[in-house]
Amino acid sequence: MSSKNFFADTPPIKLFFIAVIPGIISMLASSLYGLIDGVFVGRILGDTPFAALNLAFPFVVINFSLADLIGVGSSVPISISLGKGEDDKANNYFTCACLMILVTGILMGIILFAAAPLLIGLMGAEGELAVFAVRYLRVYAICSPITTIVFAMDNYLRICGRVRTSMALNIAMAVISAVLEFILLGVLGWDIRGAAIATCAGMCVCAIAAFSLFVRGNMQLKLCRPKFSMSMIRQVVACGCPNFLNNIAGRLTSIIMNVVLLRMGGESAVSIYGILLYVNEFVQPILYGICDSLQPAVGYNWGAADYRRVSAIEKCCFTAAAVVSLISSAVIFLIPEELASLFVAGSSSELISAAGQALTLFSLTYVTRWFSFAAQSYMLAVDRPVSASVISFSTAFIFPVVLIGVLYPLGLTGLWLNFAVTSLLAAVLAGGVLVVFAKDLRKRKIIV
Repeated sequence: MSSKNFFADTPPIKLFFIAVIPGIISMLASSLYGLIDGVFVGRILGDTPFAALNLAFPFVVINFSLADLIGVGSSVPISISLGKGEDDKANNYFTCACLMILVTGILMGIILFAAAPLLIGLMGAEGELAVFAVRYLRVYAICSPITTIVFAMDNYLRICGRVRTSMALNIAMAVISAVLEFILLGVLGWDIRGAAIATCAGMCVCAIAAFSLFVRGNMQLKLCRPKFSMSMIRQVVACGCPNFLNNIAGRLTSIIMNVVLLRMGGESAVSIYGILLYVNEFVQPILYGICDSLQPAVGYNWGAADYRRVSAIEKCCFTAAAVVSLISSAVIFLIPEELASLFVAGSSSELISAAGQALTLFSLTYVTRWFSFAAQSYMLAVDRPVSASVISFSTAFIFPVVLIGVLYPLGLTGLWLNFAVTSLLAAVLAGGVLVVFAKDLRKRKIIV
């Protein structure tokens, strides 16, 4: 199905279910593997490797964030260009973005491999904890040139209307990674490097499979002779900044949190924080599956100047995000210790109880998290990268870092409350951004 038939002609409610359900399944597959990864490492290898994984993972995400900046940053102008009927321009964005991701992956892989001991050491890790974290990070660094393009390929497939193909590849990636990790850790007895190798192998297989679809030339987006320009690069960077800032700033916040946690509560506090992040990595991808799956449709119709259709699609987006977020909040609140025991089943009852208390406070995050999440996605889809970046950076870095200081007197309780208070402040900020945007549209006599 072409972009025009899919994004412009499909009724909004039908479009929502056709695009979002595969998107949610894709993200659930990825997030479930993330949970399985944590469960395997925590249960098979123990508490120290689990803590090491959580120390190293922010740097892994920073690496992927650079590729995500280019992938998401190019997806917005690609969708809008297709909506305007400028196919050649869309193809050029696509081709240039693929080359930029490849070069970035090579450079970042070299840097992370060489700097891994220094980066982990600066976080205060010593002994076995530091050794395991370095081993884990270096595997991702070696595989960086291939793995980093996998999420961008997912965006491009959805732009081409190939939502089921995208879903199938995400499921395949999760299954391959999970099976390999079970074999390497549970059967062959490898150390934490086995977990990283399993994940990277799944990513590499699916990245190559997705890219091969475009190489064949039967997709709406086609590879062409690249024509780089500063204006094109600036637009890609501007549109990619919201997600990039969210990922980078979020991981910098995680690094700061890990440093504070190591000093305040030691290795067990880092493990509890890791549990919160794993639970978040289950809920947040579902929100991504809702909002990001609709971004190409919103961008296409914005480029085609069909503003009423944009509004109809966004109503579906905000409503679905709210429902998922509130249900998640209730589930986490009702069974916190059961969730904690998935990751630290062999640990002391004190650790499970402490993790359960942290999750209870953490559950309040999702009462308001949906609003800023959907608003950021909306601003990005309609080519308002500055507004989206303000929401993103404030949510991922400014609010939580400031709150670390403000809530510090409460000890670990203050750190666990950080998530919920950040979410509330982000929702207020997002509301203000949407009010300003609405005023701007009225001045331009655009009815959405």
